Amino acid sequence: MALNPLENEKTPREIVEELNKYIVGQYDAKKAVALALRTRWRRLRLPEDKRTEIYPKNILMIGPTGVGKTEIARRLARMTDAPFLKVEASKFTEVGYVGRDVESMIRDLVEVSVNQMRVRRQEECDEEAHRAVEERLLNLLLPPAPMTYSTLQEVSPSPHQQTTREKLRTMLREGKLEDREVEVELPERSVMVQGFIPGAGMEEMQSNLQEMLDKMMPSRKKKQAMKISEARPHLFQSELEHLVDEEALVGQAISRVEQAGIVFLDEMDKIIGNGQGSGPDVSREGVQRDILPLVEGSTVKTKHGFVNTDHILFIGAGAFYGTSPSDLIPELQGRFPIRVELDSLGKTEFVQILKEPENSLTKQYKSLLETEGVLVEFEDSAIDEMAEMAAEINDKTDNIGARRLHTIIEKVIEEISFIAPETPGKKFVLDAKLVRERLSEIVKDQDLSRYIL
Repeated sequence: MALNPLENEKTPREIVEELNKYIVGQYDAKKAVALALRTRWRRLRLPEDKRTEIYPKNILMIGPTGVGKTEIARRLARMTDAPFLKVEASKFTEVGYVGRDVESMIRDLVEVSVNQMRVRRQEECDEEAHRAVEERLLNLLLPPAPMTYSTLQEVSPSPHQQTTREKLRTMLREGKLEDREVEVELPERSVMVQGFIPGAGMEEMQSNLQEMLDKMMPSRKKKQAMKISEARPHLFQSELEHLVDEEALVGQAISRVEQAGIVFLDEMDKIIGNGQGSGPDVSREGVQRDILPLVEGSTVKTKHGFVNTDHILFIGAGAFYGTSPSDLIPELQGRFPIRVELDSLGKTEFVQILKEPENSLTKQYKSLLETEGVLVEFEDSAIDEMAEMAAEINDKTDNIGARRLHTIIEKVIEEISFIAPETPGKKFVLDAKLVRERLSEIVKDQDLSRYIL
C-alpha cells in the first residue's frame, strides 16, 4: 500500500539518509527539503486555528545543470507518495499572450493527484472487480432463468443449472474458455472534439468542451461479439467504474494537492529579463507576476473543483548563469525564503555516482544485460576512467554535470549491448584500457566530443 503523504513520520535525518541512497552529495539541499517535509508533518498536528496560519517555506535551488536539483525533488515526492509536478517556468507566458498560463500547473497537479487516487482505489477494488467480472461472464455463458410474470421474482436455478455454472466457473479460472465468444454491451465512443481551437495553450478548453459534450449526449451502448479474453478487460474496467466513488475520490485528490502537493519550478532563471523592459522582457516579468499569486496562496478553478494553493510546496530551481536570484522581482524573491546552492560535480563525485546509489548507471546496465543472459562487470579502473573523462569533457565543452555519464557509459557499453542477444552466458569485464579504446579518440577531438558525448 502506498504511503499517505499526510502521515509521513520520517525525521529529517531519516529523509536525508533515504535521499543519500540515490543522490550523491548536496547535503544542504537534502536538509532543506527534509525540513520542509517535516514542517508539514508538524503543521498538521496543530489545532485548526494555528494550522491555517502556517505557510510552507518555499525553496530556491541554485546550481548548474546535472547536479541533482530535479532528482532531489522527485525522490522526495516519491518517498512520501505526494502529488508532484515538474514544470519549466520558461514554458509559461503572461496572461494575454499566446501560450500556457501559469494556473495550468495547478490543474495538471490536480490531474496527477486524481490519477494517483484512482490507481490506489482500483487496487483496493481489484479483487471485488474480478469476482464481479467472473459472475458477468458466467451470466453471458449461461444466462440466469427469467423472472416469472405472476410474481415478478427471479426463479431459483435448478440443481442442474447450478452444477453447470460451477463447471463453467472452474473452466473459466483454468483459462479453458478464453476463445469462447460472448456478446458484450460496450459504450459507444463519443465524437472527439479536436483541431478547431487554434493557438497554443488551448488543451484545457478543448478538454472541458469534450467533457461538456460527453455529458450532454446521452450515453448509448452497443452489443459486440468478442472472445472472453478480449471481453474481460472491458468488463473489468466497467466494474471498476461502478465500484469507485468518483466524487469522493476527486475530493480526496484535491485535499492531497492542497495539503501535500509539490510543484518543482525549473528554469526560474529563464524568466528573468535583461533589463531592457521591452519585447520578451515584458512577458518574462509578467510570468513572474502571474506565478506570484499561486506561490503566495490563491484559489484556482479546475474542472474538478476549486483548489487552494496556500499550503502547496513550491521548489524553484535554476542555473542562474549571468543572472542572480536577486534579479527576480522582489515580491517573488520573498516567496522563496530558503536559498540552497548546489555544488558542481567533479571526478570524485562521478566515481561515487557510478558506484554508490541504488539506481547507479552501472547497476542499471548490469541488470538490463542480465535479461539477455550476459554478465557485465565494471572494474574500479573502468569507473575511474569514465569519471575522469566525463569531468574532462565537461571542462572542455558545456558542463552538463552527471548527465554526461549517461552518454559516456552508453558509448562504452554500446558494442556489448549490440551483440548481447548473440552471446548468452558470456561474461564481459570492463577495465580502463577498454574505456580508453572506446572513448580516447572522441575525447581528443573536441568537435566530435561536442556532438557525440
